[in-house]
Amino acid sequence: MARCNYCGSTILFGGTRDGQYTYCNATCAGKGAMAAASRDVPEDAVRAEVNRIHGGACPKCGGPGPVDVQTSYRVWSAIYVTNWSSRPQIVCRGCGTKARLGDIVYCLLLGWWGVPWGFLLTPVQVVRNVAGLFRGTSPAPSKQLAGIVRLQMAAARRTPRAGAA
Repeated sequence: MARCNYCGSTILFGGTRDGQYTYCNATCAGKGAMAAASRDVPEDAVRAEVNRIHGGACPKCGGPGPVDVQTSYRVWSAIYVTNWSSRPQIVCRGCGTKARLGDIVYCLLLGWWGVPWGFLLTPVQVVRNVAGLFRGTSPAPSKQLAGIVRLQMAAARRTPRAGAA
């Protein structure tokens, strides 16, 4: 059985091939191609952009940094359907706290209504958000921020500019 070269899931039927790589679907194929292209972005350019973002103003509220990746977690359920997700954002600590508090309320209101996953995942997502509230901030930019910036820079290189011939 084949494995997706992007997300690592097992491919039972079908899949998408791109040269020597196999992906479970078109979404993973696009992300895999972008991850491969990101390896060509110079390290010093990534480091400079990461430091600029980290030391700059929050893109959401305009407040002072440091700016980094802040992740909140959600779950909602309806009888036999449950959906859970992680929501990373590049924002200041205050905006990250607001997102976590909002997602705690979201989980508590909408998470419990599925059998069996709603009952199991709601406490998990709430605890993850609460833990994030008490996690300290690092003075240095995270590796996750560097990874996101690297992917954004690769996407900007691949996207033709308007008016360019």
